[in-house]
Amino acid sequence: MSVYLDYNATTPIDPRVLDVMVDVYRNDPGNADSRTHDFGEQARKATETARKQVADLLGVTSEEVFFTSGATESNNIAIQGLREYAEKTGKKHIITSSIEHKAVLNTAKYLAEHGFDVDFVDPDISGRVPIDDICEKVREDTLLVSLMHVNNETGIIQPVKELGDFLADKDVFFHIDATQSCGKLVDEIRNLKYDMLSFSAHKFRGPQGIGGLVLKRKNYKLPPVKNLYFGGQQEHGLRPGTTPVALAAGMGKASEIAALEYKKNAESCLQIKEDLLAILNSAGVEYRLNGDQNFCVPSTLNICFPGVSSEALMISTKQYCALSNGSACNSKSYDPSYVLTAMGIPVEDIENSVRVSWGAGSDPQKCHQNFTDLVNIVKAMA
Repeated sequence: MSVYLDYNATTPIDPRVLDVMVDVYRNDPGNADSRTHDFGEQARKATETARKQVADLLGVTSEEVFFTSGATESNNIAIQGLREYAEKTGKKHIITSSIEHKAVLNTAKYLAEHGFDVDFVDPDISGRVPIDDICEKVREDTLLVSLMHVNNETGIIQPVKELGDFLADKDVFFHIDATQSCGKLVDEIRNLKYDMLSFSAHKFRGPQGIGGLVLKRKNYKLPPVKNLYFGGQQEHGLRPGTTPVALAAGMGKASEIAALEYKKNAESCLQIKEDLLAILNSAGVEYRLNGDQNFCVPSTLNICFPGVSSEALMISTKQYCALSNGSACNSKSYDPSYVLTAMGIPVEDIENSVRVSWGAGSDPQKCHQNFTDLVNIVKAMA
């Protein structure tokens, strides 16, 4: 049976998370905003317990955590939600990178079409966006800097710590897309300086369909982010709509588990990575890793096999490994990866590159055996 090696797209839900969700679906049928009966109160308690679990994982207060449908919505709220403030202050300059998730890139491009000035900063061949290239673009009218913590295609950690330190005393909002790091780089996130942070539960073994946006208080005030649409007063009006209690409880449980097990998970992921690299090296197959591995998370490899089409390889190895050649959001496109393109990697190498990603719950022995089978196919195709 094929082994799942596409964790950066989505992770298998933890059975303990599923148990909590099923219990809520069965026993807590109320609306968390119904205040006239015990069913509503029970749902509200489940929701607020989940909010605290998320806050504890991230090292923030419960009042700073807002539930959304996922990181895409969180990114949109964080960026578009500052539009009214920008119009009032005249600060309409945004800085981001050219390798962000499309939820950030397309939102920034939309604002650029509506009177904003947006700078897109390229990474170098390491896969990291040079910190100096970002800092030198900050100006008096800069409203926002938005940078992902970990790139979803390469696994390369971006200089969000250095950038947060630089912006800490500036009148500029700093937004981090932590979709690929939440629940994994726990200590790092807890020590970052930022104003807004986005994440999705399904990237750390929680349910699909829910995520969050952290809005950090500064001088007792939240960032001046406004809601994008209108309805009730759920999430203090920032994200109106009935709270999905079971999903919230599932994300809360996933956060609780991650807070307890992230160190063990990181060690396990690193052992798998070292094993996969050992397989590559012992097989004598030609390969190159995209991105500087000194800045890479222990759960991702972006590998170029010269002369081996990624599309052909994925089809030929489906019975062994489920992997990808880029973001799931772009999987219907046959254009070369815009992330690898921005890094300056030649098109022929991009077309021969695949992303392999794993995580908590991955079986080391199965990963070893099935990846060995994949490498054997690579040797036959090369």
